[in-house]
Amino acid sequence: MTPLNRRSFVAAAAGAAAAAVAMNPQTASALDGDGEGGGSGSGSGGDDFADADKGFIAALTPGVVKNAEGKVVWDNDAYGFLKGDAPKSAHKSLWRQSRLVSKQGLYKVTDRVYQVRGLDLSNMTIVEGDTGIVVIDPLISAETAAAALKLFREHRGEKKVTGLVYTHPHVDHFGGCRGVLPDGAEDGVPILAPEGFMEHAVSENVYAGTAMQRRSGYMYGARLPKSAAGQIGCGLGQTVSVGSIGLLPPTKDITRTGQVETVDGVRFEFQMTPGTEAPAEMNFVLPELRAVCMAENATHTMHNIVTLRGAQVRDARQWARYLDESVVLFDGRVDVAFASHHWPTWGGDTIVELLEQQRDLYAYMHDQTLRMINAGMTGREIAEEIELPPALAGVWANRGYYGSLSHNVKGIYQRYMGWFDGNPAHLWEHPPVEEARRYVKALGGRAATVAKAKAFARGGDRRFAVTLLNHVVFADPGHRAAKAELARLYVELGQASENAVWRNFYLMGAQELRGGVEASPASVVSADLRMALSVDQLIDSVAVRVNGPKAWDLVVRMDWSLPALGRVWHLTLRHGVLTYRSDAKRDPGAGVTLTMTKAQLLGMLGGKGLGGIVVEGDASLLARLLGVVDKPDPDFAIVTP
Repeated sequence: MTPLNRRSFVAAAAGAAAAAVAMNPQTASALDGDGEGGGSGSGSGGDDFADADKGFIAALTPGVVKNAEGKVVWDNDAYGFLKGDAPKSAHKSLWRQSRLVSKQGLYKVTDRVYQVRGLDLSNMTIVEGDTGIVVIDPLISAETAAAALKLFREHRGEKKVTGLVYTHPHVDHFGGCRGVLPDGAEDGVPILAPEGFMEHAVSENVYAGTAMQRRSGYMYGARLPKSAAGQIGCGLGQTVSVGSIGLLPPTKDITRTGQVETVDGVRFEFQMTPGTEAPAEMNFVLPELRAVCMAENATHTMHNIVTLRGAQVRDARQWARYLDESVVLFDGRVDVAFASHHWPTWGGDTIVELLEQQRDLYAYMHDQTLRMINAGMTGREIAEEIELPPALAGVWANRGYYGSLSHNVKGIYQRYMGWFDGNPAHLWEHPPVEEARRYVKALGGRAATVAKAKAFARGGDRRFAVTLLNHVVFADPGHRAAKAELARLYVELGQASENAVWRNFYLMGAQELRGGVEASPASVVSADLRMALSVDQLIDSVAVRVNGPKAWDLVVRMDWSLPALGRVWHLTLRHGVLTYRSDAKRDPGAGVTLTMTKAQLLGMLGGKGLGGIVVEGDASLLARLLGVVDKPDPDFAIVTP
């Protein structure tokens, strides 16, 4: 097994299909047994393809889901090209992973436990209770969740939903809730989630939501064609559905490891894992069914310590420790482990092996990054030098299909050391455009820089060729030759990458260099998500959009009174900063008081005016405040200035 060290790579044969292997985040060589029937996700000598097919009952035919208007929100059949050996336009290992993840249908996991896989980025798990079914992680969209539930009912009977469980607050684990509970949590249907779920479910999608959504388009290859030369998946699943997103608030918080809840006769015993793959997350065991759900803490890929779309950096140290705790809690008690992505793992010893190998993966990344930090190395240097032990690198489930060793160790560096590497030369660098203009001038102009870039590319150093060409594009975004050559190299880098997310970023960059930016899909911030925001979070969402320079000389004091909540929020705009406090009394010094419901507040912030809101005082103060609140740009440039 070749170590995961990019210095050890060799350049592939000419052409986009095989070029730029030296720049991949993973090794160029494939693991042994990379075809169907070979290789184990847990390193145990088992067969991932057999495990992915085990328990198959039926597929959705055709594998297409549409919304009420007839628009396609999910098309798994688009991945029908994933057959046979990998073409030259895809990394062999990523092709193998995509073949496994693209399998679609209803599967029996064990007695009373079923999964619908391949109908969204994530899996929906269904546990049969005494009178109905408990749904775990209802996908992203109501439409795909409803289709998954319908497929289950066609083969297991018309069972009502008697419980809903969210393992963590990422949208692919709650967004489809109204597909399984269209009328909400009526008739006392319990909805269970880890403590802190609501805060993180809504804040992640609002504060930096516009930028994250834009970068998600790159991460998941949203605008790429589904083809052997284009988007072939994203390692964790195939892609994201684009239907209706909802959010039904939990009715029961899970707050501690060992907490037991019985839902429709099924006992759930929980393990809290905050700060791992999500700020609020939990695993659980079904002791009578000898099954454990690992949420997104142990899947068949190296996961992200920080995602390329943007997120708070996760704690690799805690992640490893919780996996070790999982071994202690579940060893000898379970015969199958399933997760919110990928396929299950059967057999007690095999489950322990998977958990220990993933534990050691995250612990090794964390500890070695810290060791190298304390030797004076920067994040970029560590990413270049670090190698996984062969015993970990040789495990399919540890491969970097979604996270990568390269960007994960940079995330760990960021968590401990921040953006600055300590070198004063990097303390006050020019912004990208100004830096690019100076580089291009120093290199003899645009044409000379393009020529030098092509020479580096011909010599096999496509990484530096891309750096030079990127400078030309930022110095002169209209330079056709630079954009064309940069797009070509992005395709080569992407098609040679084992990491699906890196592939999608490269190919999306090439596509936008060639064709410009297309309009982004609808925001994930749905009506349910907006209503779930607390008033504090709503004010925060305004505060992070205040245009400071425009507001430098403005002073505004106002009260927002919401009688139904028994609170008054006192807002002050001063020095370009919007601050607030809340209590039960009005501020006699407020220039205006708005008395309203939460729905009216949402309407006002959404541009619907003051309809129904009681205004006391100077209504123009609200206009002054909203007049310095910027509207985010969901289609900002990424590969051009």
